[in-house]
Amino acid sequence: MPKAKKLIDQDIHFRVLQILEDNPKITQRELATKLGISLGSANFCLKALIEIGHIKINNFKNNLNKSAYLYLLTAKGLSKKMILATGFLTRKLNEYEALKMEIDKLYLTLHNHSKSSSKSNRRN
Repeated sequence: MPKAKKLIDQDIHFRVLQILEDNPKITQRELATKLGISLGSANFCLKALIEIGHIKINNFKNNLNKSAYLYLLTAKGLSKKMILATGFLTRKLNEYEALKMEIDKLYLTLHNHSKSSSKSNRRN
């Protein structure tokens, strides 16, 4: 019976692939810290990405510390990273635009409030 695919948040999925591509020797603890998630969640993500074929894992051949691993993106993982990068960028640009509009609106409100406060202070 095949295993059920584990679901990973798209942004976490992208960021894991990005981090592993930049630093394949990263530890799970370091990965968890960079992502702002628990060690268990990082382990879950790595296992899921191995299961779906986006990364492969190798032990360092000549390392006395047998818990040291090398996380390598597969061709499928590199392809998925590009797709996820497009979605990630689109979501972040939309968040940026929404935040910029909110900041501009707040700035305008504060600016108008400051003007009206100045006028009422001059009348008194």
